[in-house]
Amino acid sequence: MHQRPEHRPAPPPDPRVLAALLARHGWRRRGGSHGHYSRWTPPQDAGTSLLVPEDSTFPDSADLLAEALTALERSAAPSARAVLIALHLPSDEIRWWRGIPEPRVPAAAWTAQERLRAGARAMLLAGALAARGPAGHHGARRRRDAETALEPLLVGPAAGGRELTVFVPAEGSRPVVTALLRALQAARDGCDYQRATGRWDALDAAVAAGVSRELTEAVVALVGGSEGIRVGVEWAPAAGTPGGFAARPEPVEFSPGDLPALREAGARYVRDEPSVSVLLTATVVRMRREAPDGAGTVRLRVLAGADVTQVRALLGEEDYRIAGYAHLLGLPVRVTGRLESRSGFRRLADAGGVLPAEVDEAERDRLLKTMQENLDALGERDGDG
Repeated sequence: MHQRPEHRPAPPPDPRVLAALLARHGWRRRGGSHGHYSRWTPPQDAGTSLLVPEDSTFPDSADLLAEALTALERSAAPSARAVLIALHLPSDEIRWWRGIPEPRVPAAAWTAQERLRAGARAMLLAGALAARGPAGHHGARRRRDAETALEPLLVGPAAGGRELTVFVPAEGSRPVVTALLRALQAARDGCDYQRATGRWDALDAAVAAGVSRELTEAVVALVGGSEGIRVGVEWAPAAGTPGGFAARPEPVEFSPGDLPALREAGARYVRDEPSVSVLLTATVVRMRREAPDGAGTVRLRVLAGADVTQVRALLGEEDYRIAGYAHLLGLPVRVTGRLESRSGFRRLADAGGVLPAEVDEAERDRLLKTMQENLDALGERDGDG
């Protein structure tokens, strides 16, 4: 006989956390009983009124909190949803403000919203990459892990393309927020120093703080066509303030006057990022050459040896022949070369020394199945390049 699982309601939120979130999202405290509870109304005075106990020791605090949550769920105030999200999933909040005129037609509003969302995502990706280690130009390196780190994030509406909030779960995803904030502050300081002195010392040194080509491109994309942007961070009240940061960090601002320094810094980062010598283990995905013999180009899916997913390489005739045989046999290859910064670490320069790599029978069968599903990949004349 199976017993039905006992339904246990979620514990009520900490009243202090609820009050902090209401204040953060513009709700107004309208008095109440001092030392017992406070009354809150939304920014638009939409008729909703919440009673929030001062702490959980107040009699009937659980009932008051339950009523407050029900009122938030029914409230028409846009900020009520943001408060509920932050209550159910303690999150750091990153806010973007972009200085543009009010869009006059729906198409312009949609375009502005998409630009804001795309720029914010690019900035978050730069933060996720910085959290995995500093580099002036990340390119294709570590991108899969960085994109995976963004999956738990919840993106709010981009009202009119001028304001956007992203909720970042404090548990597990906070390193993205701290890395991004640290990098933005370093970029701001570097731009100020460069504009005041004409020197690049501060922006060059800012790489160690997480500034990268990816970050400068994201900032340039958002600032372009606007009066400027502002990025602010609010820590999850339930998780507290991370070490080394202010409890209420000042928003970081960028204006069109920063664009020349940011563009040049990005170019410097690509130029200065060194190539990486690698020994890759990879499977051949595509092959192409213009004649029946001679050198040819291959695309490789990287299994080990570098934090990239695919690379292209130009192989000499013998290396190309060995790569083709390995592909037909369902075997990966080992190949040496240099991943170059200017290609985003997507091209393997000076590639050579191709040899088949030994794999166990199960892995070989899997590779053969993959190859058979993509037989058209092996086209020396007509294959894709």
